[in-house]
Amino acid sequence: MTRKYILATIVAISLSAATSTIVAGHHGSNFSAVVNPEIPMEMTFAGQKIDLDRIDMAERLDRELTSMAYTHGNTLLIIKRANRLFPVMVPILEANGVPRDLIYLACIESMLDIRALSPAKAAGIWQFMPDTGRQYGLEVNEYVDERYDPEKATAAACRYLKAAYAKYGNWESVAASYNAGMGRISGELSKQGVNTAFDLYLNNETNRYMFRLLAQKLIMENPSMFGFQLTDNQLYQPIETVGVEVSTPVADWQQWALDHGTNYMTLRELNPWIRDRKLPNEKSKTYIVKIPANKEAMKRSHYRNKTYNPNWTK
Repeated sequence: MTRKYILATIVAISLSAATSTIVAGHHGSNFSAVVNPEIPMEMTFAGQKIDLDRIDMAERLDRELTSMAYTHGNTLLIIKRANRLFPVMVPILEANGVPRDLIYLACIESMLDIRALSPAKAAGIWQFMPDTGRQYGLEVNEYVDERYDPEKATAAACRYLKAAYAKYGNWESVAASYNAGMGRISGELSKQGVNTAFDLYLNNETNRYMFRLLAQKLIMENPSMFGFQLTDNQLYQPIETVGVEVSTPVADWQQWALDHGTNYMTLRELNPWIRDRKLPNEKSKTYIVKIPANKEAMKRSHYRNKTYNPNWTK
């Protein structure tokens, strides 16, 4: 009798015994409780009251909230990353007159992954396509891609969101257009004779999109209500950096990094908009390149734990 056969037999016997125990035992006694999230009768988003008394509205939110609440790894990562990024991004939204709740759009677009790239080539936290990024003021080429710059991409997103709000007058339609495009949403609103994307019959992805946004807000406002338990030191802290102006070509970013007291890896981590090992910069454009503020800036022990939203930790 081979060793492999013996091991397979032991595994089979163990599985059979476990199955017998579950069947013979009290129903559900061998499993942890699985709690369904409560769906409120109404909620507020971007200053607008959302009526969730409608059966279809409640069930669409229930689908997304249940799914998101139990996608533990992704949701934990979003909360951790938000502690570093929200202090930068939210003030840009507010300075541009965009409600802060629209920050959750970036959460569902990219999980706040600065380097996110979709199969369709949408990039960065706000997942701009190349042409759309250029349309809203971002430089996108083989050397520089500002879709990966959280601050510049957030400002570009504000320009899109404000243009869409001027067209629709409600944020749910703005959100739907972010997923499906303004042309599609404008056309469907006209054809179906309604004035809000909540009342539109759309493809499954866009139908779900608006309710993913609502679900993300509910969880992010109070994660512990959905079982997420983090401590302050588990949140990602903002990194102290200084900005260096670069207005000339850079022949070798690797050497540039070493000359400025850091390394190429750290340079690329702090400046994901750099897309090549060199920068021709034929137009002498000025770029602000971030480098660590000091030798301790990349060490966890250097920071006091700062928590952007006290509800994120217990």
